[in-house]
Amino acid sequence: MDLFLLKKIISALIMPLSIIIMLLILTIVFYQHKRKFSYICLITATLLLTLGSFRPVANLLMAPIENQYLAFSHSSEPVDYIIILGCTHTTDPQLPATSELGICSLQRLVEAIRILRIHPEAQLITSGYAGHDEMSNAEKVKEAAMLLGVPERKIIVESFPEDTEEEAALIAPRVSGKNVVLITNSDHMPRAIKYFQLQGVDPIAAPAGKWTKGINDEKNWPDYVPRPKNLEQTTHAWYESLGRFVQWIKS
Repeated sequence: MDLFLLKKIISALIMPLSIIIMLLILTIVFYQHKRKFSYICLITATLLLTLGSFRPVANLLMAPIENQYLAFSHSSEPVDYIIILGCTHTTDPQLPATSELGICSLQRLVEAIRILRIHPEAQLITSGYAGHDEMSNAEKVKEAAMLLGVPERKIIVESFPEDTEEEAALIAPRVSGKNVVLITNSDHMPRAIKYFQLQGVDPIAAPAGKWTKGINDEKNWPDYVPRPKNLEQTTHAWYESLGRFVQWIKS
């Protein structure tokens, strides 16, 4: 089996929702023969699902990750490159490229165009492989950027990297010694910055798609209602924490 695919499968299996489902399956399987163990699995699954779906818990897990880097304002020096790390998209001939992008890719592109207006001297570098799609994420983001007014001559495409580590390894030689802005989602930024630093590049962080907006605002009763979006946030926080741990071991 391909190592990249194996890594994705293992990652999926140790996410909160997968763990909850496995615990519920164990609850059913052992209900007749090991009832105490069955109850423990049920209680654990219920607690994980409930706590992970609360906004205060999700924010508590996410805030330390994405608060490491502030939003980009401007650079005191001219910017040579704005790097947009790859995320997701789905090719659909009936839709414009902007609608084919996944939320994370669209968030990153919007931030890139905002920064390009501040630093029009920069070039964009789009990145990301195709996965199971007919077109790479880098090409699809380029299409969307052109629809939003970015000239094709200002866009460089890197269609081959499959993950952040490969993106850093392949892009670093091109941008070494240059003033570089790196765009990815705020929860992913600490890990992405580290990969580029390991390649000898120290980019300016430009986090997009922050989860914990308004974290210090006054809380109201909807903040304490379990929601799927909060569980998704908890999942992202868990995924990035595991990713940073693996990165630490490898480096």
